[in-house]
Amino acid sequence: MTRSRAQDPNVCGVTAAIAVIDGKWKTALLWPLESGPRRPGEMLRLLPGLTEKVLTQALREMEADGLVHREVHNVRPLKTVYSLTAFGRDLCEALAPLSDWGHRRLDKMAGVGDESLSGRTS
Repeated sequence: MTRSRAQDPNVCGVTAAIAVIDGKWKTALLWPLESGPRRPGEMLRLLPGLTEKVLTQALREMEADGLVHREVHNVRPLKTVYSLTAFGRDLCEALAPLSDWGHRRLDKMAGVGDESLSGRTS
């Protein structure tokens, strides 16, 4: 999905929302930011496998979408801190039920013989 679809007024709201959170790391970055401001190095430690380049790109996109606020403190060395905006907190609140649904789905998948998953009845 292209980022321009997030701004196209003719797409459905779900498509516009997914365009904002599209990618492997954006939703993963929302959760630690939900508990308070974080420095980039801290987020890298919290999310193994995330590279500095991908973190920087995701945070820039999230900032452009109004989800995070970037604050640079003029000290040596420079200290950058990211926090959720009110809009970003709204997104976290909206994603919570989707996350719950996803966990229920994973629980169902763990019980592979479950009738409700296969759609068959005996």
